[in-house]
Order: sequence, then C-alpha cells, then structure tokens
Amino acid sequence: MTIDRSIKIAPSILSADFANFGAEIRAIEDQGADWVHVDVMDGHFVPNLTFGPPAVKAFRPHVKTLMDVHLMIAPVDPYIDAYAEAGADLLTAHVEAGPHIHRTLQAIRAAGMKAGVALNPGTPAEAVKHLIDLTDLVLVMTVNPGFGGQKFIDLTDKVRAVREMIGDRPVHIEIDGGVDPTTAPGLASAGADVLVAGSAVFRGGSVDASEVYGQNIAAIRAAAEGSRRAA
Repeated sequence: MTIDRSIKIAPSILSADFANFGAEIRAIEDQGADWVHVDVMDGHFVPNLTFGPPAVKAFRPHVKTLMDVHLMIAPVDPYIDAYAEAGADLLTAHVEAGPHIHRTLQAIRAAGMKAGVALNPGTPAEAVKHLIDLTDLVLVMTVNPGFGGQKFIDLTDKVRAVREMIGDRPVHIEIDGGVDPTTAPGLASAGADVLVAGSAVFRGGSVDASEVYGQNIAAIRAAAEGSRRAA
C-alpha cells in the first residue's frame, strides 16, 4: 500500500472565528486546504480547554476533505467512541497521555478511524519506534501543546529520525506548531508531508476576505514544495 506524500496543508480551526466555524471551514477548503485540523484540549493534559465531541459533530457537515482531530487530553480511551461517532476521520493521541498507547491506537482503528500518535517536543522519536505499524500518522509537535501562536522549536533532526523509522510504510508525518513559509521548507526536506498551520493561514483574512487564506495556504505549500525540489 502506498500513500500520497505530496505536501498537505491542514489549517487549525483553533485560529478561526469561533462565532462562524461552519463558514470558516468552508472558506479554508474552498481556498485550498487539504485537511481540517481540530485541536482538542482538556485543561488537564494541556493548559487550555477546547472542543468536545458535540463541537466536532457540529463541524462534521461542513468538512468535505478530511477531519483531522488531535486529542491533547488524558485519558484518551474513554472518549474514542465519542469522537468516532462525532465523525472524526483521523484521531491522534499523545504517546505521553497514558501508559497503554499501543492499546489506544488499536482502539482508534477498531472504532473505524485512522490512528495517529503525537510526540511532545521533549519526547524522543524512539518513543514511537514500536508503534509505527499501528499508526497512519506520526505527529511531531514543534511547540509545547496547549496554545496557538507559539514560537517554533526546530526539531528537524527528530522529523528526519521519524522518517527513517517509517521507511516505506504508508504513514504520514504531520507537524504542528509554528509552521509558516519560513519554517515549512526545513520540515518538508526532513520528511514531513502534512503541515498544520493556524495563525499563518488565518492571519489577515476572514470569511469575507477568504482569498487571503488561499494566499497564505499557497505560500506555505510553495515554500515546502520548493525545498523538496531543491533537495
């Protein structure tokens, strides 16, 4: 089995207008977003509180691409079925969120979703070495999770190590944190193929000026793809 390793841009709706999510989701997709990234935070695993299953269920009718739900919560297992029922296409859990990540990934797949595993900046790449065959995606955090708009942490060596571990398996590498046209080239060159961007996509635009979203998405994609061609 092979997967499409072309650069995919996944805008994080954490940076969208909270009063207008449906229109914001439609706008970013119309302007070239490949996936829609939903950051779920519990105020416990990370110092913020965001979308529960009812919110994800409300987003679902507006998402025509892929709904990429990133759980920054602990524990994860009690909520897997709820996010499956809400319509998540891909559900990502943190390796740090509990003692049985292997079982968590199995449960995500058993619920009918693709399974992702995330690594905080301080967690080494080796933590996912024995999980690759249970995953569809490895998410490398390049900020400490919990808030949007943080300064990028350069972990390109870690991304490269994950890419080497994956080899020819059909597994994506996603980056979340500080992605913009400046940081995207190094990440793409190291092997990342899904780039989450929040403020870098939504900055300067709105539902009524959605062409700005398109320009921002295109700039990140062009920077990432350009680095691959140069390599």
